[in-house]
Amino acid sequence: MYFHNCDSLLQNREIIQYLEENKFDALFTDPALPCGVILAEYLSIPSVYFFRGFPCSLEHAICKSPNLVSYVPRCYTKHTDHMTFSQRVLNLFVSTLETPLFKDLYTKYQDIASKFLQRDVHLPTLYRNGSIWLLRYDFVFEYPKPVMPNMVFIGGINCEEGKNLSQVCPVILFCVCTFILIFSLWKML
Repeated sequence: MYFHNCDSLLQNREIIQYLEENKFDALFTDPALPCGVILAEYLSIPSVYFFRGFPCSLEHAICKSPNLVSYVPRCYTKHTDHMTFSQRVLNLFVSTLETPLFKDLYTKYQDIASKFLQRDVHLPTLYRNGSIWLLRYDFVFEYPKPVMPNMVFIGGINCEEGKNLSQVCPVILFCVCTFILIFSLWKML
């Protein structure tokens, strides 16, 4: 279904012409479905990726970020960063399946990209053209790992909006400030 939607969008000359004529500055897209990635390449504009991440952590491989198999658990393994030797071996095995899985899932998109862009296309190369990756997870909750400078954590974007502080908070704040002031004056004596 997603492939068909992408194919029909890219084959719609009226929409493509509209996008070309309006000369947009950037394309804001979810790269889980590569239609926006293909379109940004065609229009020669920077792309901003906004998503949770690939299930197989391929955003790190695409951006050439270190994603150590010995330390960072792979998706669906339910391991922590404190893995036993056998868990690390399983983690390595799962990581070797990530690239073939990606190729299997995205081969159709690579074919349509080659047809639309009228040249041979390697889909991960198109993904590397992303200007900024806005990752919708919090660095605190994910396993700390190095990321490239164009990968920005924006965790909490899907969280409930914060509520106003209760009336008790200003009273507590006043008491704490008064205590600090009295303690500071007492120490000076």
